Amino acid sequence: MGMVDMLDSGMLGRSRALRHDIHRLPELSGQETMTSARIADEMTALGAAQVVTGLGGTGVAAVFGAGEGGLLIRAELDALPIHETAQPDHRSQRDGVAHLCGHDGHMAILHAVAQALAVAPPAARVILLFQPAEETGAGARAVLDDPRFAELGAQMAVSLHNLPGMPRGAVALRKGPVNCASRGLKVRLTGRTAHASEPEKGRSPGIALAGLIPALGGLARDLPTEDPGFRLATVTHARLGIPTFGVAPGEAEIYVTLRTLLDDRMAALETEARALVAELAAGFDAEITVHEAFGHCVNHPDATALLDRAAQGLPRYEAALPMRASEDFGLFGSVMPSAMLFLGSGEDCPALHAPDYDFPDALIGIGAGIFLRAIEAFGEV
Repeated sequence: MGMVDMLDSGMLGRSRALRHDIHRLPELSGQETMTSARIADEMTALGAAQVVTGLGGTGVAAVFGAGEGGLLIRAELDALPIHETAQPDHRSQRDGVAHLCGHDGHMAILHAVAQALAVAPPAARVILLFQPAEETGAGARAVLDDPRFAELGAQMAVSLHNLPGMPRGAVALRKGPVNCASRGLKVRLTGRTAHASEPEKGRSPGIALAGLIPALGGLARDLPTEDPGFRLATVTHARLGIPTFGVAPGEAEIYVTLRTLLDDRMAALETEARALVAELAAGFDAEITVHEAFGHCVNHPDATALLDRAAQGLPRYEAALPMRASEDFGLFGSVMPSAMLFLGSGEDCPALHAPDYDFPDALIGIGAGIFLRAIEAFGEV
């Protein structure tokens, strides 16, 4: 009897209830104190050999089994700063914060895995990692920089992400690039305010801002995402002065998100963006800062093969990859073989980060089954 056979309706019901509890009380990136405390309590109650808290800030790692080199399976703790419009019984009780990316469901999947491991201890060492701050790109780096991470003994890392638009329960998996690199540039232009009746006595950055919006967006290339030359520049915010009728503006801000398939193309794109700012905002003090920098996510052949074996028998949907969206799980690939699998949430499921999105509970058992088969296969290597 395999570990997947350990999963029963009672276990899945408890994991579903955990997801609903977490969904009601979402926490933003880096603030996941209640969520991580609940997860740590659950892992301790299930008899994990070791539970590490405060990892990379608010992260939790639960170790099952023994051995020198372990398999790390990652889920995320954080929610999003978006108002939820769906009305499930478990809807968010915190206005303006909600689990609209499915991280609550990913945690529930690992909870189901932990329940099975508690009944049938694995032959190999398994590290269930509940990572903070994925949405900002800060969490994976903080975990890897924590000295206690190396002590966990992870040898390979795997994860999954649910993906709307794919048939429910279908799997998208490939070796090579699966998520783009991205980073945000915040550009602040400073001139000089003046009375609105005498704008000539000030220096308004309005014309510079108006020129930068299409120019930065024009850095994109109309190429398929899988093309190594793919790149995208998306203006996400722009502001000129303050909302008043009596003052000609003296400052402006613009946010742009840069995206490339691979890390090695990002530096050139950022250089071009900075050159545009220097050209179009000449005469203004321009301050450029980098935010939410994500590296690319590239699936290693060995880790991909492990997940491929674990997903045997499930329908495949390869057209979804690589994704334009970024994912900080790729950083784990810098220290060990890693791979991410994508699990379909349904063709009619609202998109990730949409206000009416809700993780499908039916995926808990499917996702847990994939990871349990991966654990068995890893123990046989």
